[in-house]
Amino acid sequence: MLEPKDLSKEQLLELLQDAAKNWLAHDGLWFQAAENKFDLETAIELDSKAWEKFTQIEAKRIMKRLNIEPGGGIPALIQALNFRLYAFINVQKVIETTENRCVFQMVDCRVQSARKRKGLPDFPCKPVGIIEYTYFAKTIDPRIKTRCIACPPDPHPEDFYCRWEFTIEE
Repeated sequence: MLEPKDLSKEQLLELLQDAAKNWLAHDGLWFQAAENKFDLETAIELDSKAWEKFTQIEAKRIMKRLNIEPGGGIPALIQALNFRLYAFINVQKVIETTENRCVFQMVDCRVQSARKRKGLPDFPCKPVGIIEYTYFAKTIDPRIKTRCIACPPDPHPEDFYCRWEFTIEE
């Protein structure tokens, strides 16, 4: 019987990508169930509450796994962003960085790309994104401030879906 310890590095990375896809599928199905039972606004409100907790759990686990000490500033945040589940299924990048600031963007978002292929408008994820990125960054370093530059339903160019600025004031 095959066990995870028997898999190659490539197979383990594929397994991780599949797990991230499964997580995102569950998140989407949960959201649709909440939206169908209530309405979009209520589903976003409930989703925001869940993301507020989840993003902190995810950040703490990444920090533990990578031995990132709390208060590591922008370099620690950039490192942690590379290990979120999203990083295994979306295309993201840091486009600007200094010791006290970075600009991060989601170049290709699995959810938004699927909607685009189906001819649907962008999902209005900004309210949840603000909570998600703010709490993730503050878990890495409480000094980090998060600002949304653009996130649906905001208009955005074709080369990214959302863009976030993270700063630490001196």
